[in-house]
Amino acid sequence: MSQPPTVSQRLDALPFTSRHRRLLLGSGVGWALDAFDVGLVAYVLVALKVQWDLSATEQSWIASIGFAGMALGATLGGLLADRIGRRQVFALTLIVYGLATGAAALSWSLAALLVFRFLVGLGLGAELPVASTLVSEFAPRRIRGRVVVVLEAFWAVGWTLAALVGFWLVPTSDDGWRWALALGALPALYAVVVRWGLPESVRFLLARGRTAEAERVVAEFEAAAGRSSDVPLVPDPPSTASRGIWSAGLRRRTAGLWLVWFFVNFSYYGAFTWIPSLLVADGFTLVRSLEFTLLITLAQLPGYAVAAVLVETWGRRRTLSAFLIGSALAALAYSAAGSPGTVLAAGAALSFCNLGAWGALYAVTPEVYPTSVRGRGAGSAAGFGRIASILAPVSVPFLSDGGGTGLVFVVFGVAFAIAASASFLLPERRGLALD
Repeated sequence: MSQPPTVSQRLDALPFTSRHRRLLLGSGVGWALDAFDVGLVAYVLVALKVQWDLSATEQSWIASIGFAGMALGATLGGLLADRIGRRQVFALTLIVYGLATGAAALSWSLAALLVFRFLVGLGLGAELPVASTLVSEFAPRRIRGRVVVVLEAFWAVGWTLAALVGFWLVPTSDDGWRWALALGALPALYAVVVRWGLPESVRFLLARGRTAEAERVVAEFEAAAGRSSDVPLVPDPPSTASRGIWSAGLRRRTAGLWLVWFFVNFSYYGAFTWIPSLLVADGFTLVRSLEFTLLITLAQLPGYAVAAVLVETWGRRRTLSAFLIGSALAALAYSAAGSPGTVLAAGAALSFCNLGAWGALYAVTPEVYPTSVRGRGAGSAAGFGRIASILAPVSVPFLSDGGGTGLVFVVFGVAFAIAASASFLLPERRGLALD
């Protein structure tokens, strides 16, 4: 007599249904709202430099304080996701950063803005690894990587919206940046949709002994596929790995993951937070700078599309390393760009490759850990990476003073190359069961 299928086997056997689509869209909208908030900072910095007469160092504080909150939020969010659930943490973080962003629009001083930006980062940092973990735990095995890359592609949608708002709204008046930040309060309202509209992870529910809830969720997904089963859920066999992310069985992959997250964060946030301001410093007008940034941002979308195909054909690790090498070459090309055309071309290539790498990174991160430590593993890697996002914006003024935009992007190119090397420490999980 054959054994009944386990939870993983039942979920992996499903086609991509309307329930998967609803989960992906619901999580993706939250993801896009995150990107919208982070992307706005680059445009707010340009406006506040003039209105508040901020120095480059003070501008870097505004960028870095948010990432300090993200570092703490990612670590705490991962721990909470393994303790109280993925959906609960997702909704809570949307409320925190949505309200804090709305409050930031009312900032009356640099100190007040720094406090609000820290709170924004706290919510943002916790949300991203939790959302990718939730989606990966439902996605069918054969397309799991592609589904997570599509989720990550919502980041490009949000960042593009930020670029449009920054281009059209921020320069219109002295309060343009305030109205832009006020739009960032929308996630607080969307949290209600997340809390009541998205399912909790079946694997988390079973790990917590909430079998009836888990059976109901699995039944809903199977019904969406036109299937039904009255067989009780069979939990996946317990992992033989230690519960610690630095245990013998997980140490290598944790080290590789932390290194990739660190250097990708350093280069991405250092570059894309400062590109509008660096363009102005290099002689571009404010409007031209914002226009170029918008065009560069649009190159993110095809980067995600290509990554979504390659993670299921090439594999996660090969896709990740290829896009990181491309990012390194594009950063070096940007450092040598001497005309508006070459600046735009190199910036678009950097945007394309970097966001393709992000898609592959988010696909592989939840896969390298068992369910018992998946939230904290993904959260700790993201949290460690956020340390680099704190350091990067602060480093740019010093690098720029020492060698101009060229030196800034040479350093970013080296960081991408280190990340590409570290990616070979990660396991290849294409086509394998999540646990």
